[in-house]
Amino acid sequence: MTLTHPERTRARGAVGTGHTRVEGREKVTGAARYAGDVPFAGLAHGSLVLSTVARGRVSSLDDAPVRAMPGVLTVLHPHNAPRVRTDYGSIMGTVPDPTVGAFQDDRVPHEGWPVALVVAETPEQARAGAEALVVRYEREPHDTAFSGERADSRPLDSVVPATAGKGDLAAALAASAVVVEAEYTTPEEHHNPMEPHAAAARWDDGRLEVVDSNQGASWAAADLANVFSLDPASVRVRSEHVGGGFGSKTVRVHQVAAAMAAAVLRRPVRVALTRRQMFTLTGHRSPTAQRVRLGADADGRLRALEHRSVSRTSSVYAFAEPAAAAGRVLYDAEAHHTEFRVVGLDVPTPTAMRAPGMTPGSFALESALDELAEKCGVDPIALRVRNEPEAGPVTGLPFAGRNLTGCYEEGARRFGWADRDPRPGVRREGRWLLGTGTAAATFHAMTLPSTAAVTAWADGTYTVRIAAADIGTGARTALTLVAADALAVAPGRIRVRIGDSDFGPAWVAGGSAGTSSWARAVTPAAEELRERLALGADIPPEGLTVRFDSTEAVSGTAPAERHSYGAQFAEVAVDTASGEVRVRRMLGIFAAGRIVNPLTARSQLTGGMVWGLSMALHEEAVRDQASGGLVGADLAGYHIAASADVDRVEADWVDDPVPDDPVGIKGVGEIGVVGAAAAVANAVWHATGVRHRHLPLRPDRVLAGAQRRA
Repeated sequence: MTLTHPERTRARGAVGTGHTRVEGREKVTGAARYAGDVPFAGLAHGSLVLSTVARGRVSSLDDAPVRAMPGVLTVLHPHNAPRVRTDYGSIMGTVPDPTVGAFQDDRVPHEGWPVALVVAETPEQARAGAEALVVRYEREPHDTAFSGERADSRPLDSVVPATAGKGDLAAALAASAVVVEAEYTTPEEHHNPMEPHAAAARWDDGRLEVVDSNQGASWAAADLANVFSLDPASVRVRSEHVGGGFGSKTVRVHQVAAAMAAAVLRRPVRVALTRRQMFTLTGHRSPTAQRVRLGADADGRLRALEHRSVSRTSSVYAFAEPAAAAGRVLYDAEAHHTEFRVVGLDVPTPTAMRAPGMTPGSFALESALDELAEKCGVDPIALRVRNEPEAGPVTGLPFAGRNLTGCYEEGARRFGWADRDPRPGVRREGRWLLGTGTAAATFHAMTLPSTAAVTAWADGTYTVRIAAADIGTGARTALTLVAADALAVAPGRIRVRIGDSDFGPAWVAGGSAGTSSWARAVTPAAEELRERLALGADIPPEGLTVRFDSTEAVSGTAPAERHSYGAQFAEVAVDTASGEVRVRRMLGIFAAGRIVNPLTARSQLTGGMVWGLSMALHEEAVRDQASGGLVGADLAGYHIAASADVDRVEADWVDDPVPDDPVGIKGVGEIGVVGAAAAVANAVWHATGVRHRHLPLRPDRVLAGAQRRA
């Protein structure tokens, strides 16, 4: 994979200049300790036992032989596990997935449901005990068959309302010179961070301490306090280094099970998930069935936009994939109707996987826009620019910075779009048909309350403390640069400590809101400390500390449409004899506010683009309808892009000021994946003349399309 490095963003101080990760040496030398590495005296190990049926109840569980096995200390199950709560409101404003309440009853709502925990002196002994445990079930008929046509689907609000609309859709479609109507599908997809989920728990005089791998220590501590009915001050969660999250590393069953076992045994217990268990217990992206209808004048100006999506959730918890929400931001029309619905089935609960909603939704919407451009005989970029809204298409709110047009202009220039022959199927190199495609990208930009403390020391150094999480994004380094500028000192004089709930509440590493939220707390604290020092304040031996809670400042932000934007470009080569698709190059140009660290920002953006490539060509989890379980629930059976799939990937950005935001950060963690799969699919159409509306673009689908066209 070749990553190009365009001209650096103009910097003012430390922010905006490229810096290597401050913890990089620790990570490459093995000194950085992840959750599974932290030692505890007397540590025991737990291994989860998961159900082998997709619906029913546990009729019997014979744990006596397992308890007699070497090293086994206890077996927790519905008949002896401590009672916990799952009826509380979490930081996200919803009750938790009941899976968190481990072993509370004998019901089994899906294959892979936790039914027991075997705890032993060593991980190997725990695993052996878990494999030996005999569990019998009363099976019940299960239903895992997902379809967008199911009559039992229902609207479900997510981070945005399920339904939004304006105008007379039927009238606008009737008045349209050109109409596109098509159905698009995306499969079940999984995020598997490099570091598996693991947590160690211990109790000390009624206080629970958990060393975990999560995306927000204060979030995890608050949830665990609720689960075990504890005073929040009695729970401490530490998560110093995290090897990837993507939405999966929230409070899950393994943290609760570890704390249960530690309470029963009165010694520390660690529970680590296997790679196969991660496919069941840590969430996934639901499959979607999406229908898009677009009506436009002959020149491509939209009159009607309808986008309806159905996704799947579990039978015990309602989670919606808001795939129909992208159009509420990107394009306006006099009649504008969007809705997302869910259907509950006997499957594990999905979750917010990188760029939730926008990732599958952009595939459908941006593919449909490309089809409209083809029907109208209009260049795909020109059609998108022609439909740029002046304000929020649904809300009418002003945009807090929107430079999507600048992304298209710069991207087209670099990609050589002007030289593109718009006719499909005419470019060839030997057996390869060549094509190029584009798509728009958007993701919301949020800032949530956080608390930070900045301390000055007599030796001229400073320490920043905030319960942020660095899940591989470079958050430590970004906050180092933010603090350095606010203090007007060199970054080398800053030490950032994160991942400890004792530092106070802070937003999670998710929703592309981490860095902006944390910076809104760090910056004022550092600026006030600098002012105190400038006025001659003394630094005591324990340091001079200023704390800042951004709740009031954030709540005063004026209502606006706040989003990052991007233009994705892809060039593909397609062998219609074998069905192979190769992505030769990708270019993403983004408008994402103030870029704190170009080095790590570019890594985030290109990583997202590669994930979009993987989504387009490979990723697809398949459920066996007979068992209700996944087929090939591991990284051998679940295909992802490898280095050989990725050639040239380039990411850069355009200026995107946010005038009413004192830090001006929008976030880049998720925008890179949005629209990437659509750009690849649109490029495959340009290469072959065949539209592909169902992901992934497997060779058999490409071959079938070529045969239909022939």
